[in-house]
Amino acid sequence: MLLEQLQIPLPVLTALGREDFFVSESNAMAVALIEGWENWPSRKMVLNGPAGSGKTHMAHVWANLSGAQIIAAQDLTSDAVQADIPALAAGNICVENVDQIAGNLAAEEPLFHLHNLVLEQGHSLMMTGAAAPNLWPLALPDLKSRVMAAQSAALSGPDDMLLSALLVKLFSDRQIVPASDVIPYLLRQMPRSYGYARIIVDRLDRASLTRTAGVSRPLAIQILADLEKETSDAKNS
Repeated sequence: MLLEQLQIPLPVLTALGREDFFVSESNAMAVALIEGWENWPSRKMVLNGPAGSGKTHMAHVWANLSGAQIIAAQDLTSDAVQADIPALAAGNICVENVDQIAGNLAAEEPLFHLHNLVLEQGHSLMMTGAAAPNLWPLALPDLKSRVMAAQSAALSGPDDMLLSALLVKLFSDRQIVPASDVIPYLLRQMPRSYGYARIIVDRLDRASLTRTAGVSRPLAIQILADLEKETSDAKNS
């Protein structure tokens, strides 16, 4: 009990700088396009990839490079944000998760106006989404055509090199130093998924709070077994 009381979880400090983003074959093209943003055709780009693939990280990298603001597409339904579109269009801007507002005219119409104003004033626009832009079921034909005219890049599933770097970063964000054999073991055993990596690190973090050994291989074996059982039980329920 005393050990549990003494083990206080530390805050998660997510590193979002360019130096914190590891480049491998699975994301090299996207990184190159972000770094060369001043050469985007028509001054706009779409970045897509699965949850946890680094879209938000790259949005912040681009914001740091270009001085852009970042807003969530769903915030475009807000009256206050809609009234502020001329101010938002006064500089470079990134709109995240555009695919999540597809079919919602209350958000699509403000995005259409924002898109036009940003480009008319000579600034650049970045949009992100999970799926490829041709799969976004946008209801406004004019918006869809403008999105499809943007240069696009995808963040694909992680290779071993990228997954290893992601695990290192996720542990570092939580101020955790795992045992030296933990990450090699996880790379051999875990599914190739950004989201799964985040779940595993979160589970290991919480479970290690009551263990003097910290994040060890035996703990990793246990957590992976627990996750596999939960997945199996969910499929059979």
